[in-house]
Amino acid sequence: MEQAAAIKILSDLIAIPSVNGREALVADYLTQLFADYPAQIERVEYAPERDNLVVTIGDQGPLLGFSGHEDVVAATPSSDWTYPPFQATVKDGKLYGRGASDMKSGLAAMVVAMLDLLESDQPLPGRLRLLASVGEETGEYGAAQLTAAGYANDLQGLVIGEPTDLTVRISHKGIIDYKVESVGKSVHSSRPELGQNAILPLLSFAEQAQSVLAKADQIDPALGGLTHVISQIQGGEQINSVPAHAWLTGNIRTIPAYPNATVMQQLETIVQQLNDQGAHLTLTYSYPEPPLPSQEHTALAQLASQVLQQKFNLSGAMVAGTGATDASEYHHVADLPIVIVGPADGVSDHQVDEFVTVAKYLRGCQFYQELARAFWQQAN
Repeated sequence: MEQAAAIKILSDLIAIPSVNGREALVADYLTQLFADYPAQIERVEYAPERDNLVVTIGDQGPLLGFSGHEDVVAATPSSDWTYPPFQATVKDGKLYGRGASDMKSGLAAMVVAMLDLLESDQPLPGRLRLLASVGEETGEYGAAQLTAAGYANDLQGLVIGEPTDLTVRISHKGIIDYKVESVGKSVHSSRPELGQNAILPLLSFAEQAQSVLAKADQIDPALGGLTHVISQIQGGEQINSVPAHAWLTGNIRTIPAYPNATVMQQLETIVQQLNDQGAHLTLTYSYPEPPLPSQEHTALAQLASQVLQQKFNLSGAMVAGTGATDASEYHHVADLPIVIVGPADGVSDHQVDEFVTVAKYLRGCQFYQELARAFWQQAN
C-alpha cells in the first residue's frame, strides 16, 4: 500500500469521533475497507451504536490475533487544541488528532497490514483475526464480550496494538476502581449529637485502606509494587448541616503476587467492620481487571522481539506497563500468549494535541505484516 493510502486510513479513523457510545462508526468504516476482499466480517453488538468488529482473513493454517479498541477518550474543547481533535493534521512529521496515539494508530496499522497481505499475489500461509472492541477506555467490556463469545478461543497468539513505541510489553498491572458510599442523618450543625455524620466513616475507611494496602510488600520484578490512590471524596449539603450522604473513590493497580481478589477481600473486610460499628457504607467496583502475568518466555514474545531486531534494527526490548489493557480480558483464555506492541510512543495519550510520529506509524504497518509472516512460518 502506498504511504499516502496508509496515512489516509489513520486520518479517516481520527475523523470519526468514536468516544464511548459511538464506536459503531469505526466498525462501519472498517467494514467498508474489507468489503471487497475475501474476509469473514462479523459485527458483534454490545449496545445500540456500539459494535465490536471481528475480521478474519485466510482459509487455513496458524491463527494469529490482532487487537485494537475503537473508542477514544473525550476531547477537551477544540479551543484548547492547536489542531482540531477530530481532524487529522500532519505537521513536522507528526500526525495530530484524538486517538492518534491511543490507539487508532495501532488499529490502523494492523488494518493496513491485513489489507497488504490480502493484496499480495500469494495465498496466505495462515490466518489473521482482527478484534476491534468497544469500551476499552472505561472498562474493557468489548473485549470481555468477545472473550465470552469465544472469538479468542482458537487464537494461537494475540498482539494488542496499544502504544509501546514498538517495544514488546509483556506484562502490566491490573486495576480496581472502587466507590464507597456512606449514608448518615442530617441535622443542624448546632446539634450534631442528633444526627450521623456520613463523612466520618469514609475518613476511617480511607485511613484503614491506606494502612492495609501500604503493608503489601510483594514486589514484582518488572511491575514493582501495588499502588493505591484515594482519588475523589465528596459529601454534605451545606456548611452548617451534618452531612447525610458522602462518597469517595479509589484506584488500585495490582500485581500478580497481590491479585485483585486479595485486595477486594481486604476492602470488604474494612467496610464490614465499620458497618458493625454503626456506619452505613456500601462498596461497589467498576470493571476490575486482573494483571497480565509476564509473557516474557512465550514464543510469541520472543518472536516479536526478534522481528523488531532483525527486520527493523530496533532493540526489541521487553518491558512492563502500569496501565491496564484489553489483555486483562483476553488472558481469561487459557494458555493464550499475549503481547502488547504498538507504533505510537504514548507520551501524548489522553492529552491535547495527541499525536503519533508518521514514520513510526508507517513502520508499525510493516511490523505487523512481518510479524504475521514470521508467526505463520514458525507455527507451520
